[in-house]
Amino acid sequence: MVVVVLTQRVENSPLGISGQVLRRSEIQNRIVARSRLATQSEDGPSAVIERIAQSVAELSTQLPDGATIAALGICSPGPVDHIAGLILEPHEMEGLHNSPLRDLLSIRLGIPVSIDHDAKSAALGEYHYGAGQGNRAMVYIVIGTGVGAAIVVDGEVFRGVHNLAGEVGHITINRDGALCACGSRGCVETYMSGPWLARRYAHRRLRADSTYASDQAATGEQITRMAQQGEPLAIQVLEEAGSALGVAIASMAMIMDIDRYVIGGSVAKAGELLLAPARRSMVDYSFRSISSHIQVVASSMSDDAPILGCGWQARAALRSL
Repeated sequence: MVVVVLTQRVENSPLGISGQVLRRSEIQNRIVARSRLATQSEDGPSAVIERIAQSVAELSTQLPDGATIAALGICSPGPVDHIAGLILEPHEMEGLHNSPLRDLLSIRLGIPVSIDHDAKSAALGEYHYGAGQGNRAMVYIVIGTGVGAAIVVDGEVFRGVHNLAGEVGHITINRDGALCACGSRGCVETYMSGPWLARRYAHRRLRADSTYASDQAATGEQITRMAQQGEPLAIQVLEEAGSALGVAIASMAMIMDIDRYVIGGSVAKAGELLLAPARRSMVDYSFRSISSHIQVVASSMSDDAPILGCGWQARAALRSL
C-alpha cells in the first residue's frame, strides 16, 4: 500500500505531501519507504495529483523485491467527504476545496484509493496498531493547531448521521469564556490548541511583566519546552489546558461510556504536564462509577498513526472491490 498524508502548516513547518510505502506482515504493517514534497495546493488539484503520482512512482522503486502497489490511502485536514471522495474546505489548502481527489487519483494511477479526515485515519492507526489495541472502543483526541477527535467502536470509525461526529474542540466548557473562531465562547479549543496556548501564555506574561512584547510571543511548542524545563507560567498554562481536557473527556465518557482516550497531536507531546491534570479534573466532572474506568494515555505512534490508519483504510477499499 502507499499512503499520502496531506498536511497543514503547523507552526513553521511547510505544507507537504508525505508518502509512505507499507508492507503487511502477519502481525502488523511496517513502513518501508518515505518521501516528502511540497503540496502547493494553490496550483489546483491537477498539479497536486501529478506531484502525488510522481511521489508514488519514486516510492515504487524502493519496494521489496516482487512487491507491487495495490492501493493508495490518503488522509487530509478536514472537512472531508469520505463517501464522495471529496476534500471539502480545509484551511490553508484553498486550491483543493471541493476536489474529487480520490476519483481523480484512482483514474490517474489505476488503483483503488481511499480518502478520509486525518484524525479519523490516525484513530484507526492507534486502534489497530497502537495505544488502542485490545479495547472494544476508543476515542482519539488530536490537539495541534485545533482540537478534534475520532471515535472508534469495534474497529470502525463512528461518524454520526452527517459524518460530523468528533468535533470535541467546540464543546463549550465555559459559557463566559474566550470567543472562539467558530463564533461560540469557552470552547475546549480555546484552552489547549497550540495558538491558544500561545495567547494564554502571552496574557499571563503581560500581567507579570508589562514590558513583554508581542513579537516575543512563544509558540505552543516553545511553551511545552519551557514547561518541561520548569518555567512556572508555562506549567500553569498547560495545567489549565489539561484540566479543560479532563472536563471534555468526562463529558464524552458520561455520554458514550467509552473507557479509552488516546491523546495525540503536537500539543500532546507535553506528556504528563497535560495528561496528569486531565486525569485529575475528569474525576470532578463525571460519576465515580464512570471515571474509575477512564484511561487517558498518550499516543504510542505519534506521526505514524495516520500512516498506518490510511493503510488499513486502503486495504478495506481493496477488499470492497
